[in-house]
Amino acid sequence: MDNYLDPLQDAKRLLFKIPLESLLGRRFQPTGFPSLGAARFQTSDGESLLVESAQSMANHLEMTVWDVAGKDVKRELAGLSHVRVTRKNDFFTDTILESHRINSPYLLTSSDRTFLDALLKMLRQELGEDTVDENKGLIDRHGLARTLLKFDCGSLVHGCFLSNDKVKLNNGDRQGVALAGGRLRVARALSAFIEADDVRVAASGGVKNDHVNPSGDTKAGFGNVPFARDEYTADRITLYVNLDLVQIRGYGLGDAAERLLILLSLYKLRTLTGEGMRLRTACDLRTKSEEIEAVMPQGWALPALEDLERDLKSAIAECRDRMTVTSMTFEGELKKGRTQEQAGPDDGGDDKEAAGE
Repeated sequence: MDNYLDPLQDAKRLLFKIPLESLLGRRFQPTGFPSLGAARFQTSDGESLLVESAQSMANHLEMTVWDVAGKDVKRELAGLSHVRVTRKNDFFTDTILESHRINSPYLLTSSDRTFLDALLKMLRQELGEDTVDENKGLIDRHGLARTLLKFDCGSLVHGCFLSNDKVKLNNGDRQGVALAGGRLRVARALSAFIEADDVRVAASGGVKNDHVNPSGDTKAGFGNVPFARDEYTADRITLYVNLDLVQIRGYGLGDAAERLLILLSLYKLRTLTGEGMRLRTACDLRTKSEEIEAVMPQGWALPALEDLERDLKSAIAECRDRMTVTSMTFEGELKKGRTQEQAGPDDGGDDKEAAGE
């Protein structure tokens, strides 16, 4: 069984620095940001580059448990708590796919209150009605953790922030104050990002060809359109991973749930690194070695996928009565928002990164 977890009992963090390389060639395309481009920065070793952010890596790690073709959690991981959303009798989305997981507006503002009412009922039981409805009193973090384990255990791994102030606290007209005043937060227990060091620009370009009308109106999408493109090479590309074991223990969920969350995190990391990381069309990375050792505790080796899968299935079974898979519908209108040019000066910007997020 999972005696490989024994050396982690006294560890506060599980840290990895995993060397990566391009799957083919030496060039790669980093994530880009609006009005910024690639995130380049200077260190004592020269120029470095953020290849993939913590936000984006959380999304990639989430997808390791998802069966894209089946539109559901992988069969071998059935029993993990999550919320499925349908629309017009067809699959629509899931907390595993949503950027804000359990805080998705498709869950919290839908006319179908199947999930919301169950969530509010348990939050009120665990935290108290005054805390949830009136923003009074301390937040019981253990109670919040029990609630998240019940409905969406991924939120305990990747974090959540229940901040939607459009939530109706009952079936009447009263809207909430961001659910307990926006204090229902959990930081990421598993975080990762990719950096490249000693980077150099690999400039290139191309042309979008119009073989019918090369001199057509390019503003309307016709004609030949030349473009420049910056990719990069690097002396080192590194995946940094931090699993906060103190945070997981601090949930106060007991040994079985603690084991579940640690195994789930390790499974996600092993699957991500084992299957390769095609982050973008021109950014396809792999680990330099199948053997992955931690830098803290030093020398601890990431177990094989078969071992993690076996033990994770056992952990899911042990916690099955504490988790549920919720199904609900979203039949609301999908309205278009205002563009940034149309937005007024008081409109807040979206901090979600444009490329790869």
